[in-house]
Amino acid sequence: MSRLVLRKRSRRRSPVDGQAASANVNAFLSTIKKLSPSWKATIPLAALIVLVTGSTAAAQELSEIESLQVGLDTLWVLIAGVLVFFMNAGFGMLETGFCRQKNAVNILAKNLVVFALSTIAYWFIGWGLMFGDGNPFFGTQGVFFLSGADNSPAIDNYEGVYGAISWTGVPLAAKFFFQLVFAGTAATIVSGAVAERIKFIDFVLFSLLLVGIAYPITGHMVWGGGLVASWGFWDFAGSTVVHAVGGWAALMGAAFLGPRIGKYNDDGTPNALPGHNMGLATLGCLILWLGWFGFNPGSTMGVSSDIAHIALTTNLAAAFGGVTATITAWILLGKPDLSMIINGVLAGLVAITAPCAFVGYGAAAIIGIIGGVLVVLSVGFFDKINIDDPVGAISVHLVNGIWGTLAVGLFAVEGLGGIDASGLFAGGGLGLFFIQLAGTMFCGLVTVIFSSIFWIVLKAVLGIRVSSEEELMGLDIGEHGMEAYAGFVKDATGAPAGVPGSSPSGVVGS
Repeated sequence: MSRLVLRKRSRRRSPVDGQAASANVNAFLSTIKKLSPSWKATIPLAALIVLVTGSTAAAQELSEIESLQVGLDTLWVLIAGVLVFFMNAGFGMLETGFCRQKNAVNILAKNLVVFALSTIAYWFIGWGLMFGDGNPFFGTQGVFFLSGADNSPAIDNYEGVYGAISWTGVPLAAKFFFQLVFAGTAATIVSGAVAERIKFIDFVLFSLLLVGIAYPITGHMVWGGGLVASWGFWDFAGSTVVHAVGGWAALMGAAFLGPRIGKYNDDGTPNALPGHNMGLATLGCLILWLGWFGFNPGSTMGVSSDIAHIALTTNLAAAFGGVTATITAWILLGKPDLSMIINGVLAGLVAITAPCAFVGYGAAAIIGIIGGVLVVLSVGFFDKINIDDPVGAISVHLVNGIWGTLAVGLFAVEGLGGIDASGLFAGGGLGLFFIQLAGTMFCGLVTVIFSSIFWIVLKAVLGIRVSSEEELMGLDIGEHGMEAYAGFVKDATGAPAGVPGSSPSGVVGS
């Protein structure tokens, strides 16, 4: 409130103003006395009319204020959703840069088509399974085509079948759009881990099944008011619901596909298959960092003072994750590896996604630091067990998705962001930590079961891996009949130097 307004409100009436008012009152009473009894009887009715008219005007003013609030909330949710949608460009640039030149068209095509597929699958059935009223495992009402009864943006007097998300006062279309871009993110995570050897048709079909069935079921159990939510599990923006679920699906895909040709020697030691364009990968990282300011703060799904707090915790975790990954890679690998810096930033972002609203700034920094160390160590771990992940998606999204979920149980402060329990280091004991552990592991189990079924069926019916000849030539020509860099010199095999079948005339890292 400005000082000018305060001064105006604090002014005293002058004696002249008081005398004039007294004279007016006396004149009004004198006039009433001169009226006949019948006219005097109408005075209470006139007063009632004046009161009703004033109340109606006040109610109309309140309605206008509520409409303005709905408009502002809707605008914020849509802007945040667009930022998350733009993350598809980030994933596309990141994965293309981390992979070899001969597979660039395939990577770009997957990252472009995956959001289109996600839109269709989520509109057809995914939304209803995730947020429709139903049982502890999936929604059973309003399942198809966003067709259930709903009077959003009503909150207190909500009437509809999507009660689990009735807490936000925005229209149903805004709710759907924001949740859709999250679903698309889960499918995109898989793309990087299965890159450079999966058939395009199998990726298309798996994405439809993941977004249409598996992701909504785990999502319903957490955000849809289902089984895991009933345990007291907290995941503000999706470290488990989006990232760990996508990471588990990616892990199973990489396991069923097997490694790329030339990635591992006979003794199991890994060979480097370097990406062809670190400039694209860095640009992708920056786009994703930007998009996360829609991902996490946007999960308020309304304008509130929490937005700034969430944005700052998100940025702190990303910054500390990137710096810590740089130092860790420098110590372990002897060089500040750019790919590790990129994945360190993303690890911090993934890790802070669940606790971003529930923790303080110091805790956010610690979460990012641990995430940066974990991502470097886990990349080496998966190489040791011969899980070939060309972009490090499993280390970023699965490992740090789990870590971020557990971090809620360690650092959450009761009342911050609406959480009703404190973590271990905020004096809450281990109760919340074990709930978080059980919740993320259960979601992982469900995802592994569904993903395994999907991959096994696709492998039996269509075969999920391209031929050796096609893999060596590159998926751009074999799957799409075109090249991303027509006229440029490129490696015809993609195998590292010293591996049988490699060409000595290619460009390193192409």
